[in-house]
Amino acid sequence: MTQDAFDVLVAGMVFADVVFTDLPMPPAPGTEVWAGGMGTSPGGIANLAVALSRLGLRTGLIAGFGDDGYGQWCRQVLTDQEGVDTSMSPTFEGWHTPVTVSMAYAGDRAMVTHGHEAPVPSSRLIERRTTARAVIAELDGDPWWQELRAAGALVFADVGWDGTGAWDPCVLDRLGGCHCFMPNDREAMAYTRTHTPEEALELLGDRVPLAVVTLGADGVIAHESGSGTWARVPALPVIAIDPTGAGDCFGAALVAGTLAGWPLDVRLKFAALTAGLAVQQFGGALATPGWGDVADWWAEQHRAAESGDPVARKLRDDYAFLPDIMPAGTPARVRRAEATIAKFAHLPTSGS
Repeated sequence: MTQDAFDVLVAGMVFADVVFTDLPMPPAPGTEVWAGGMGTSPGGIANLAVALSRLGLRTGLIAGFGDDGYGQWCRQVLTDQEGVDTSMSPTFEGWHTPVTVSMAYAGDRAMVTHGHEAPVPSSRLIERRTTARAVIAELDGDPWWQELRAAGALVFADVGWDGTGAWDPCVLDRLGGCHCFMPNDREAMAYTRTHTPEEALELLGDRVPLAVVTLGADGVIAHESGSGTWARVPALPVIAIDPTGAGDCFGAALVAGTLAGWPLDVRLKFAALTAGLAVQQFGGALATPGWGDVADWWAEQHRAAESGDPVARKLRDDYAFLPDIMPAGTPARVRRAEATIAKFAHLPTSGS
């Protein structure tokens, strides 16, 4: 892949994630808690890169890798298994890969992380003449994406949680020239000093062509200023076992749908679907669904609807657009990988 052929570029920190699921209770000092399941996976920005690549987008990743076993394994999974281009992601000698342990219980998760900033920021790693149709960027991070935006890339902006509690509204001034802003409801209300997600969305809609506020289990609301379209889409009705990476799946699907020119409600429903499929698996990046998983879900809804399941019937009606957007051929056969450090998955499988 040449540097001028990317659909999407992302940049950030890659973590080696160890995920424990189905914990009966959080661990306490002096005790041992057995988890019902576990997995290992590249994490951090890798969640987003894998989610994009599995939807058939030519994805470039700008990140540092440690020269330890974790870093070698993460790079191999991303390049050899997932098809993510890491040519602008150097290995730093003597820098260890950041590690996160995630523990899922009571419908949420707690994390323990150790790591250090990479020796070189992303803005110094991106090669000249690199172009992309879109980038996904953190507003409060390294502005590595500014030149790409000036060259015409659509910028899908997100923002990290403000642990200081300041929620400086000046952060929103960085949205100038961005195409989309997609915070969660708490972030949106905090930055806009509003009391409801709808109020926050109205203010954010004045700043970007596409404003999206995610509502967790309540779905998502969005406003597209060009068409004046407002939309609300419910979350997929699923039992979540691990929320790791769900937001990344949502963002990746939203980008994919925007680049493909889908209507706003189709983009939001598809993004809600991929996020809903992701939380039913554990393992972060490796739990992100591919087109094969989408095809499997669609076939399952048809079977259940024909058997008289009213929920499946409604989902079949709500997602009747899926056959029109699912690609033919190899991309539709891409499925999730098993989240284990012991082996790699052969994602292209037969069927669907």
